[in-house]
Amino acid sequence: MRIGVIGTGRIGTIHANTLSRHRDVGSLILTDADASRALELAHRLGETAAPGVEEIFRWGVDAVVITTATSAHAELIGRAARSGLPVFCEKPIALDLPGTLSAIAEVETAGTVLQMGFQRRFDAGYRGAREAVRSGRLGRLHTVRALTSDRTPPPAAWLPLSGGLYRDTLIHDFDVLRWVTGREVTDVYAAGSDAGPAMFREAGDVDTGAALLTLDDGTLATVTGARLNGAGYDVRMELAGELDQIVVGLDDRTPIASTEPTGPPAADKPWTGFLERFGPAYEAELNAFVEVVRGERANPCDGREALQALRVAEACELSRRERRPVHLAEIPGGTASAYA
Repeated sequence: MRIGVIGTGRIGTIHANTLSRHRDVGSLILTDADASRALELAHRLGETAAPGVEEIFRWGVDAVVITTATSAHAELIGRAARSGLPVFCEKPIALDLPGTLSAIAEVETAGTVLQMGFQRRFDAGYRGAREAVRSGRLGRLHTVRALTSDRTPPPAAWLPLSGGLYRDTLIHDFDVLRWVTGREVTDVYAAGSDAGPAMFREAGDVDTGAALLTLDDGTLATVTGARLNGAGYDVRMELAGELDQIVVGLDDRTPIASTEPTGPPAADKPWTGFLERFGPAYEAELNAFVEVVRGERANPCDGREALQALRVAEACELSRRERRPVHLAEIPGGTASAYA
C-alpha cells in the first residue's frame, strides 16, 4: 500500500512516522507547502518527497492523509474523492458549514471513504467511559463535565485562521461527548471571556469559554476550555449517573493539586500538550485507517460525525455572540437532506 501524506508539520510528522513503520504500508509520498520540510522528513524516514500535491495524485497512491492548514482540507478531500481515493483528514473538514457540507457531498457522490481525525475516540480512557455508559454501569446518566485546557496559547498569527475556541479546541469535547454517551445535543448556552492576552480580542476570539449542553435524553453536560492553564495540559471528562461516577483523564500526570490534607500530591510531570497526552491514540487512529483502506473494518469516524460536532461548535459560537440559548435545529446540516 502506498499512501500520500499532504502536510508535514507537527501532526503530519507524527502520522508519517506511524505509517512508515506500519507493516501493511509499503511506502509513503510526502509533500508540504514547505518543500524542504517534506524533503527532510522523507530522507529521515527513507520515503519519497513530492514537489507538490499534483504529484501525489499523478504518481499514484492508494490513500491520502491530509494534515495541511484547515483552509485546504475541503478542496483536498474533494480532489481525493474525485480520484476515488480513501482519505484520512485531521479535523475539521472546513471552518464553515457550507464548505463542510460540500466536501461531504463529494465523498458521498464518489462513494469513497473519509475518516476524520478525532483521536479521543481511540484513547483508552474515553473508550472505557463509553463502555461504562453503554453497559449500564452508571445507571441513568444525569451529568457530564468535560474540559480542555491548553498549557500555553497558540501563536497570535494563527488565531484568526483557527475558527475560534469552540470550533478549534472544544470541537473535540463535542465529538467525544456524542461518542461516549450515544446521545445528541439539542440545546446550548455558551459564554466566553477575552480578559486574557490582547491577541484574543484582536482576533475576535476568547481565551476562556464555557457551555451548558442539554442532550436529547435530558442529561446535562458542561464543557469548558482555556488557552492558558499554567499548571499543564488538562483534558478530562467526568460522568455521573444514579449508580456510579467515573472520570477520564485522571492519573499521575493530571495537572491538578488538592487542597485537602490527605489529598494526592501535585503531578511531578504534568502533561505538556496534546501530542504527548494522546500519542497512543494518534497512532491507533492511523492503524484503524489502514484497516479501513484494506476493507478490514468500518469507518470509525466519518464526515457526518465531524459535521455534527461542528454544528454544536457553531451553536455555541452563535450563543456566545448573541448571548442567548440556541437550539441545534437552528444550525443547518441536521437532516439527511442537508448532505445533498
